[in-house]
Amino acid sequence: MRTHGDHDMGHTVAGWTGSTIAVLGFAVAGAGLVLGSAAGISAGAALTALGAVAAWLLHLAGLGKPTGPRPPHLRHWRTPDPAGRRGHPDCLGCRLAGRRPEGAGAAEAGAAGAGTTMAAGVAGTVRDGQRVGAGL
Repeated sequence: MRTHGDHDMGHTVAGWTGSTIAVLGFAVAGAGLVLGSAAGISAGAALTALGAVAAWLLHLAGLGKPTGPRPPHLRHWRTPDPAGRRGHPDCLGCRLAGRRPEGAGAAEAGAAGAGTTMAAGVAGTVRDGQRVGAGL
């Protein structure tokens, strides 16, 4: 029997990598604090921020997980998330990257008339669920 039973703890490549880098950042910042080194504290803070960015980028690459429990066959920590590259509903990281699952933004854009989006570094406008404008 598994230690945690049938519970999805959310172990993913993105989670482990981001957490490891952040812990190293805290260790470097702590050592810098003990040694009285402003450079050490700054380097630790930068490593901690790098951990968050690394976890986010790996999540967007499909190595994270959506909100909530995953099906049992997708719970191994190295199993890629099949929906990761398209975006997850109700995921802040995916929204910040401009990703939404198919159909999730079309109704909102159509109801609002027009909106501005930033996807993959290319600005554009959304009208009736279709991107128009710059970068197409």
